[in-house]
Amino acid sequence: MTENELARIIVDTAFKLHDALGPGLLESVYQEVFAFKLRERGLSIETEVSMPVIFEGRTFSSVFRVDILVERKVVVELKSVESLQPVHAKQVLTYLRLSGCRLGLLINFGSAYIKQGIKRVVNGLDDEAAA
Repeated sequence: MTENELARIIVDTAFKLHDALGPGLLESVYQEVFAFKLRERGLSIETEVSMPVIFEGRTFSSVFRVDILVERKVVVELKSVESLQPVHAKQVLTYLRLSGCRLGLLINFGSAYIKQGIKRVVNGLDDEAAA
């Protein structure tokens, strides 16, 4: 399955989850339920995946944690905040670079309308693949 096919399933699941639970819960609640629903849809997912950083020849393994990694292809970073900030997209881009993944989805369950709370972040995913 391509990154974009996975993204369609992930976004659809986010819409359904936001519709059922609404905004305002803790991020950890959304993460647990979201992971369950993605697995239920047959996707291989990992949660709280460590992304090591190599600095001056040393590996720091517990520096970053990706909320959800789908099929080892798509990074999903969840938030439950009033509004997304530019730093949140930069965080996802950093995770993409560290993991070697090309697509990340930043999903804010704190948004009144989930459509406004989803941001796509790419790292080397060409326009043809993004269509």
